[in-house]
Amino acid sequence: MGSIELADPETWPTIKKHGLTCAIAPNGMPGAPFMKGFNNPRYHDEVIARTTAMIDACKAAGFPAVIAFTGYKWRDADDPKSGEISAAEAADNCVAGLKKIAGHAEKQGVTICLEHLNTRDDTHPMKGHPGYQGDDVDYVAGILRRVGSPRVKMLFDCYHVQIMNGDIIRRIEQCKDVIGHVHTAGNPGRGELDENQEINYPPIMRKLLDVGYEGWVGQEFIPTRDPLAGLKQAVALCDV
Repeated sequence: MGSIELADPETWPTIKKHGLTCAIAPNGMPGAPFMKGFNNPRYHDEVIARTTAMIDACKAAGFPAVIAFTGYKWRDADDPKSGEISAAEAADNCVAGLKKIAGHAEKQGVTICLEHLNTRDDTHPMKGHPGYQGDDVDYVAGILRRVGSPRVKMLFDCYHVQIMNGDIIRRIEQCKDVIGHVHTAGNPGRGELDENQEINYPPIMRKLLDVGYEGWVGQEFIPTRDPLAGLKQAVALCDV
């Protein structure tokens, strides 16, 4: 285990002190960072400014990537009654916003990873995100291909893909050109990668190797028992 990801910058000196990296950094947006994203022009200035600052911080620290989100589909991200942004309009907005900073990411050698999230699980704010625009993996891949930058990729979260699309191994093949980072978790429940969930991770990891993926795999499950024991089990399952 060589990385502690999504860590706030104030922890980075400690991470580096111990010879670790932060495989993907947060985007710097306050609160629930996945709500206000590139799909909505009213948030572009803030999202682009904060993401740019994090790209620069990653460059200085020698860290490889920054997370990004489409955002919620409401015109006011906090208010479902404000009306919806259509899927086509949202895709255009994401492409326009990401293109504004793609060149800077390329110059700094830091990858922006747009995450696909599920909208089906409403039992917990970190298990599902009802209202999130980028809940279809093909939709997110299409946005990224339109941006067309080697430094704008997908955060392929196996847990979210399983819930929304399934067919994970074939999805990896179809999205291999745009995958920039990978997350795991057990489904249902976003718990450990154990016998109580349905995703078979070793062949998924072998498929990632088969398509030439050379990035990190982040263990993003929510522990339901001893966290270290669960982490050891997950790392062993994914070490193929």
